[in-house]
Amino acid sequence: MAQSTVVTTTGTGHAAAVQIEPEYRTKIRTYVTEHKVRPVETREKIVVGQPVPREVELEAVPADWGPSLTKYRYVYSGERVMLVDPSTRTVVQEID
Repeated sequence: MAQSTVVTTTGTGHAAAVQIEPEYRTKIRTYVTEHKVRPVETREKIVVGQPVPREVELEAVPADWGPSLTKYRYVYSGERVMLVDPSTRTVVQEID
């Protein structure tokens, strides 16, 4: 069986990938650099489709990242920003 990444939402009955416009990707990378966000250290690699370990604190998404992203939280790990669904702690998008 081939591995694939599936993004699902709970309770809404539909699955959708998170769409992030290029200008917002740039804002996110700039934010992480300017605010000197510290990357989290975990034993397991944080990847799309998998839950973030319970000991990792999820950060609120700033409003200037775009209105469609404020319902998510984020984790900065390994030079990547990972968007997380706070209800399931599942990574829904990687922003590199």
